[in-house]
Amino acid sequence: MCECPAARPGTQQCFVSGRTMQRLASLLCVSAIACASCLYAETRLQHQGLTFHLDESSGRYGFAAGAGDIVLPDSSAGVLLGGEPVRFKRVNATSSTVSLEGGTPSGKHMSLKVTFSAHCADLEASVAEPGAELRFQTSGASPAYGLADHAVYRAKYEKAGGQWFTTDVTGFSDDAFLSGQGISRLVSNFVIYPKQQFAELLIDPTTKIVHTSAQQIVQGVKRAPAKVHLYYFFGDPHAIYAEYLRVRRAAGYKVEMPKYQAFGVGWEAFGALGWETNTNTVRDSVDRYLKDGYPLTWMVIGSGFWPAEPDTMHETTSFGYWDKTKYPDPKALIQHFRDEGLAVMLGLRITFIVGGPYSDEGVKHGYFLTENGQAKVYKGGWPKLPYYLLDAHNPAALDWYMGLVKKWQDYGINGWKEDFYGYGGYEDLRDDKVDPTNGRLFAQKQLIIERNGYLSSNGDLHRINDFNYNQQQDRGPVNALAFAYSGFPYVYPDIVGGTFGENHFSTNRTPKMEAYMMRNARWASLHASMGMGEPPWSFRKEVSDVMLASAQFHARIVPYLYSNARKANADGYPWTMTPLPIAFPSDANVHGRENSTTRGYEWLIGDAMLAAPLYGDDYLSATTRDIYLPEGRWMDYDTGKIYEGKQTLKDFEMPAKKTPVFIGGSGVTLEKINGETRICVYPIAKASTVQLTLPESEQVIAVKVPAIRSIATVKVTSSGAAVATRTDGHAITFVPRAGASYVLTGGE
Repeated sequence: MCECPAARPGTQQCFVSGRTMQRLASLLCVSAIACASCLYAETRLQHQGLTFHLDESSGRYGFAAGAGDIVLPDSSAGVLLGGEPVRFKRVNATSSTVSLEGGTPSGKHMSLKVTFSAHCADLEASVAEPGAELRFQTSGASPAYGLADHAVYRAKYEKAGGQWFTTDVTGFSDDAFLSGQGISRLVSNFVIYPKQQFAELLIDPTTKIVHTSAQQIVQGVKRAPAKVHLYYFFGDPHAIYAEYLRVRRAAGYKVEMPKYQAFGVGWEAFGALGWETNTNTVRDSVDRYLKDGYPLTWMVIGSGFWPAEPDTMHETTSFGYWDKTKYPDPKALIQHFRDEGLAVMLGLRITFIVGGPYSDEGVKHGYFLTENGQAKVYKGGWPKLPYYLLDAHNPAALDWYMGLVKKWQDYGINGWKEDFYGYGGYEDLRDDKVDPTNGRLFAQKQLIIERNGYLSSNGDLHRINDFNYNQQQDRGPVNALAFAYSGFPYVYPDIVGGTFGENHFSTNRTPKMEAYMMRNARWASLHASMGMGEPPWSFRKEVSDVMLASAQFHARIVPYLYSNARKANADGYPWTMTPLPIAFPSDANVHGRENSTTRGYEWLIGDAMLAAPLYGDDYLSATTRDIYLPEGRWMDYDTGKIYEGKQTLKDFEMPAKKTPVFIGGSGVTLEKINGETRICVYPIAKASTVQLTLPESEQVIAVKVPAIRSIATVKVTSSGAAVATRTDGHAITFVPRAGASYVLTGGE
């Protein structure tokens, strides 16, 4: 029922049903509805099965599909400007747009243009006097997913006397939504409601307003610019993520295709050595990893490479200045690792210590953020000394910065771990403060580990905040899954084991620490990339064996991860890490499991791999998990045992030595086995045609498979010619050729 908005407490109210209004609207794009006791206008815009409806006298609005509501109006208001409800009057309409003029009781003015396209509604607000707070609010929905880092910073709930973590951000409320709060650095205010088939995003890099509950949804901006865009996306998750990708790119937020090398196993000096880095320790550690069979493809030299004296040099912006005692020949050291096939990376920030190298030059030319006409001095977690910040949106400043970066590139550095942090409390810092530097470096084909940004994905990997042994371990998987929900699916879950060298915890080799190293390595191996640190050879053989097996398994599935990354870059869907509520939104059993109570941290890699690691703060005591298998048939990766889907495997045994993966869906993957990239077809396949991208050639191949129950009788042909196959584990495998298509027969 729709309450007449003109009615007020103490006056008579009249009600007109939504279906009656629809009949009255008939085929008109916009309609005016007359009530018995009053006269008011309701604007309606219908497009491709979707309807936007707004009560002009209160600004309350919602969306419907057919005769069913998707987003219901809020009970009190719809659009608020400066804290006051906006009343509207329609001024123009076409088949896909409607324009309205609005005002508040105190005389503030704005206009609103609603534009429909396939699966998307763009609410463009133009504010006559920018600077006022602007809010859009509707009725609520649940469950809700997204918000990237904020999902683990503010979406904590008190339960049973303690805090717990969950990917469901229902109940989240923040009127100062900005990076720098707590651990929040990679920011997206995209929220998806997969059960209701809609999502919402207001695009603005400044301080935002985000509430989401079962009763009310709010997105807004603290100080509105002249134009604000609020987007609603409709349809299944594939349609929603495709529109989200389109909108991000159209608004200038780059979503780039990551590089294959980034998806391999990495090494970080800060995890392996802490501050004790020098030519010998770095070279010896990396070479020992390689000797022991770790398939490293990238490395970060990390902290400690800058000059020891003075303190003003202690920063990643001491471009071209090295500690000559620790690193007497940096070019030779870097070339040593480049010769071993590794991308060599350094830390990188946009902070310049006051009095440090290049700071005076930056101040002189106006390359830093300012306040009252002067270069502003900031204080934060790192560097410890006061610093200036690069104005990365100033083209001249960006060119200058890139010239400084080249000083290190001339030494052979070809990648960067972007890591500005500890800047909370400054509302003048935009969420996209480092997007221009990451974008420029990515355009130079540098490998980028991205840690800050707003909506953009202009790095190769999305790194969660530092994740250590001494922390609550449910934060990691919730943080990683929140990234995937938010359109950042190339997740790097930080260094296996954390940063031992920081002296934040005892490094004694206890049973708890050993259990942690094994479980953490297994969990990390199932992400887009994983990084090594604390030496495995310093643990018992049982522990180091699991760490090595985890790294080698990750290297095995890197071709499949990369193939799915290409799909994600093309259509926006988080193929490399698909949370089950996104993959199976109508299955009630997949919701409410990704939290520190149930610890149902599962996700799909592509359509054929189900990651189901035993992970969370119970890592020391837990040996079993309740694993939910969605619809279809699923095969235990290690044993080959097949299970029917839509069931929970209660108390499923998950020893640390077990690969925590099931195969299902198409049953077709792309894996690197003994140095060869091979197509793997498991006896779980359903009839389908699968497209995969070969990492070496970046060409797409097609594999047509029947419903396979046994690999014993499977034959493979390409252009009618037989293809040589072999059995690897529980799969039949073959080496694909770039551009070829393959047909499988048999398998009954």
